[in-house]
Amino acid sequence: MTPEKEETLGPETSGDPETSGPAASGPDTPGPGLTALDARITGALVGAAVGDALGGPVEGYSPDQIADRHGGRVHGFVGPWNGDEWRTARPIAPYHKGDGHVTDDTLMTHALIRVYERVRDHLDAYAVADHLVPDLMTNPRWIPELEAEALPLQRIFLAEKWLVARLAYGHVDPREAGSGNIVNCGAAMYMAPVGLVNAADPAAAYAEALDVAGAHQSSYGREAAGVFAAAVAAATAPGATPDSVVAAALVLAKDGTREAIEKVCEAAAGHGDFESALVPLRAAVAPYDTVGPDYRAPSLGARRPSRLHSIEELPVALGMVLVSGGDYRHAVLGSVNYGRDCDSIATMAGAITGALGSPVPEEWAKTVAEASRLDLWAPARALAGVAREVFARDVARRRAHERAFATLGDPA
Repeated sequence: MTPEKEETLGPETSGDPETSGPAASGPDTPGPGLTALDARITGALVGAAVGDALGGPVEGYSPDQIADRHGGRVHGFVGPWNGDEWRTARPIAPYHKGDGHVTDDTLMTHALIRVYERVRDHLDAYAVADHLVPDLMTNPRWIPELEAEALPLQRIFLAEKWLVARLAYGHVDPREAGSGNIVNCGAAMYMAPVGLVNAADPAAAYAEALDVAGAHQSSYGREAAGVFAAAVAAATAPGATPDSVVAAALVLAKDGTREAIEKVCEAAAGHGDFESALVPLRAAVAPYDTVGPDYRAPSLGARRPSRLHSIEELPVALGMVLVSGGDYRHAVLGSVNYGRDCDSIATMAGAITGALGSPVPEEWAKTVAEASRLDLWAPARALAGVAREVFARDVARRRAHERAFATLGDPA
């Protein structure tokens, strides 16, 4: 389809969630005004935000604790764990997690999309220093969990504040700034846009995400960022399946990250329902997870660099994608009820299944958009435009290289 014939996805919006378009349908039947690329990008980004919002209120707890608190498994949006005392109750205060509010996973994802909008090309660690960090420090935005307008820097976790400390104040080489940070899923949780800009090219997504994440993380935290971006890129490919996504991830993943994905996905293969998979998936990832059994009381060895370990979130998300057969609702609810860092697990599972084309429930997307006061569709429209521009530049660069290389091969 030529660019002049392509249309932006969904209806025009003015930032009002009430007028925002619905989440994308499957990529093979993308719906009015949507190309397949639009549908996959929209599914991944809206799907990630909805998964994030569903997982936020039960983050940090075990499946049994979640079931006890809510009288069974969570099947939709719930309120804060501590009810009306969310502003002061520990260990969560002062964040209103629940009621459809997105967390820092989505805030960082949208921030990275804004960087792509400015650069309009592939990103690297310097783009994080030059664009992402100033955005976090200087541009107030509505923060759903704070129920106020504030700088994103005031909401993001310490592992993300590291970006500001190292790059804005420490003037560290952006390619090395991630060294020394705690090793967690902080960089991986917002790497879906990298996979989408490199749609259908997992190896390119992996390489770009490793460069971008070098400003934020090291070791298996950085590795997970690369593999997650690759998984999202693989999910956008025509005919992609949960199995093909996992296969693409395993081709690229290294060290403990690869082993953890392999073991978790082996365990997932024996289950077709998340209820029976919750304990086996945790058992499979436990040897690679440094946090340990008590999520809120990690040991002294937790989150340290290692070639033998992996973050927990990505392998479990991929496992839930397999358990669900790629179904968005099933994968995300399995991730939510797994507990622990379930907002990030559900963000990743939601991005992958959304990119595969499993529809994000429209009522869920509308709830999150309204509760979080966010237009969930505008970032997808923006990133789809950037992805097309980047692809056109890549084609031109590749052809220029082909001409130069062919000339080098000619006899003198």
